[in-house]
Amino acid sequence: MTLDDAVQNISTIIRNVCASAEIRVTKVSDEEARLTVLAPGGDVAAIKDAVFQPVLDLLKENLDLQVLVYDRDAPQPKGE
Repeated sequence: MTLDDAVQNISTIIRNVCASAEIRVTKVSDEEARLTVLAPGGDVAAIKDAVFQPVLDLLKENLDLQVLVYDRDAPQPKGE
């Protein structure tokens, strides 16, 4: 499986849990990518649960996907 295939698979899992999730992909290398997910607060835990095992399975194929899930409705941190 390629990194692009892995990103597509994880993105599909996320969209199956929350169709309105916004997914931003940052490729770090040919084997590593970061998916930043903005979703409603009520879907954050379900997304994390859904991607946990698939992401671990990808490590066995030497593919490192980090999925960072954030509540898009949470207030933004205030700068100092």
